[in-house]
Amino acid sequence: MLYQFTALKEIDTRKLMDLYAEGNTVNAEEFYPNIADRSQALKRAEQDFIDFLETGFFTAPDRVYWVLEEDGVWVSAARTCRIEDGLYYLEALETHPDYRRRGYAAKLLDAMLDALKRKGPFKLCDCVDKENVPSIKTHKKCGFSVASDPAVNYLSGNTCDWEYGMEYSCI
Repeated sequence: MLYQFTALKEIDTRKLMDLYAEGNTVNAEEFYPNIADRSQALKRAEQDFIDFLETGFFTAPDRVYWVLEEDGVWVSAARTCRIEDGLYYLEALETHPDYRRRGYAAKLLDAMLDALKRKGPFKLCDCVDKENVPSIKTHKKCGFSVASDPAVNYLSGNTCDWEYGMEYSCI
């Protein structure tokens, strides 16, 4: 089942944190190396994530958190931000480690693209690490192509040499 969340209060944050556990563990190491109790560092990283959603992501209009659920488990998720009419930015595409290599990210992307197509013509842009071959393959499988090297983050305007700018066009 595909969920489209437009407010933090709609989200089961525990399920979301379980989905992003790998990334939150990395963030805990990076941002809280001086907290000896690693479980406390992880809780801080998770709270930072939730705070970002509440005070950053969901404060702007036309922002959606997309979640794919399979048998009650949130298996894949991503966020989209509308930059301008017909242009969206995709970020934080993640698949739970226990569910990788089963096509869930592609299933999520395909469902997102179908939902966006119903709204009219659009482009969906994303930045993908050049070394993340599985993500690049998944994007291409779903109709994305490499649009820029280096990548351009449409939210910050910054470029990133270690990422490709990926684009899906339905115009």
